[in-house]
Amino acid sequence: MKTKIIKNLLLSLGLVFVLGSTITQVRGQTVPPGQLLVAFIHSSGDVNRGKTGSFVVDMRQSTSSEKGSYIPYFPYVNFSVSGTAIPGVDYVAIVSPAQVGPSGYGVILIKTLPNPRGSGNLQSYSVVVTLTSGLGYALGQPMSAKMIIKP
Repeated sequence: MKTKIIKNLLLSLGLVFVLGSTITQVRGQTVPPGQLLVAFIHSSGDVNRGKTGSFVVDMRQSTSSEKGSYIPYFPYVNFSVSGTAIPGVDYVAIVSPAQVGPSGYGVILIKTLPNPRGSGNLQSYSVVVTLTSGLGYALGQPMSAKMIIKP
């Protein structure tokens, strides 16, 4: 089972990097020196137990309304996790920070686990990821996103 989880995570990460590389080539912009970057976060939506969901970190220039401007270095964005879901019970625990690629996007994967509470307790649980302050970026709105792990 560990091998299957690792395989799925590697496949998902590979897909994210391929898509990020494509976006980078299309945009072809750079952030001017000294330009403040602003980080935002969005959820990919609710996820069924046993599946993988994601949160997308979007980093862009503070003076631009265009999403995902090309970033010449790979900044890290700090985050905290809360909600009713329990790490290690409802999902594989995740660790801050998240890295943002040159496309201006980063991903935080949430791999849900089978229901350890038994089939009698079919309840949904929430995972909330909130971006926190760090060097080299400011926090934009939304700075928090929520995902529901459905039974």
